Amino acid sequence: MSTSQLPYNDHATALRRRLGGRVQKVAIDAHLGCPNRDGKLGWGGCTFCLNEAFSPSYCREAESIAEQIERGIAFHTERNRQSAHYLAYFQSGTNTYAPVEQLRTLYNEALANPKISGIIIGTRPDCINSEIVDILADIATHKYVAVEYGIESTLDRTLRRVNRHHLFADAQRAVELTQGRNIEIGAHFIIGLPGESRADIITTSEAINSLDLNYIKLHQLQIYRSTAMAEEFRREPEEFLLSRNFSTDDYIDLLIEFLRHIQPSTAIDRLFTLAPRNLIAHSPLGGERPDTLRQRLVRRMMQSNYRQGDLLF
Repeated sequence: MSTSQLPYNDHATALRRRLGGRVQKVAIDAHLGCPNRDGKLGWGGCTFCLNEAFSPSYCREAESIAEQIERGIAFHTERNRQSAHYLAYFQSGTNTYAPVEQLRTLYNEALANPKISGIIIGTRPDCINSEIVDILADIATHKYVAVEYGIESTLDRTLRRVNRHHLFADAQRAVELTQGRNIEIGAHFIIGLPGESRADIITTSEAINSLDLNYIKLHQLQIYRSTAMAEEFRREPEEFLLSRNFSTDDYIDLLIEFLRHIQPSTAIDRLFTLAPRNLIAHSPLGGERPDTLRQRLVRRMMQSNYRQGDLLF
C-alpha cells in the first residue's frame, strides 16, 4: 500500500515531501542529563524511564556529537538505509537543559556536518524558554528544526503518579511559546500509564487536539526492568490497562479508536515502539516488530473504512 493511501496522516511522508527525498534520523546523546534526576526537580527520574532502552549503541560508543553523527550515518548505511537527508536527533536526556550558549554550540556542531539537513530536539515542556526558542528559530531560517516535547499524558493525576514533576499546563505553555517560529512541534504520549482507563485514553485526544501540534509520537507502555514502574506493576497489576490479559489485538483496537479521535491535521510520526527484549519486564505487544504491527493496524482500519479523525465529524 502506498503512503498516500494510509488511513492516517503519516509524518514520514510529509517530511519526505518537505525535504525532497528520503529522511533518516541519527540519534545523538548530548549528555545533558535531566532535572528530574539530578535533584533540581526530583531524584530517580520518571517511574517508567530507562535511558538505555532508546539509546543506540553508536551513541554510547562515541563521545563527541560529530563522532556520533559519523557513526550513526555509517550504522544506517550498513543496514541499507541510505537517505537524501539526515536529521540530527538529540534524543537522550533533556536537550534544552543547559546554558543557552552551550546549547548553541552543541546544535551548531551537529549542523556542521554537510550531510545533516536539520535537527530534532527532544526535551521536557518545563525546560524551554524564549532564548532557546530564539536560537532554534534562527536555525530554522536555513535548516529544518523540530522540537519534541515529552508530554506523556494530558492528565495531571497521571503525571504526578509517574513522577514527571510537570503538569499539562506546562506543556500548553511550551507549545504556545514555540508556535509561529517555523519550528515543527511534536509531542510524545504513552498509551497505558497506570491508573488510566480506556475511556481516559480516548478522552485525552481532546486535550491533544487543543495543542494543535504538527505531529505526535505514540508509545505503548513498555515496563522496563529495574524501574520503579516494574515494581509497581508487580505489586498492583490491576492498575495497568495493558496488563497480562491485554492482547496485541486489544491494543491495536484501542489505538485505532484513539486515532479516530485525533484531528487529521496532526501527523502521526510513530505508532509503536520497540526496545531490546532483555530490558523489558512486560509489553502488550509480545515482541512483534513495529512494521508488522503497523501493517496490521492499517489493514484493520482499511477493512472497516476507518480514518484518522473520522469520529470528530
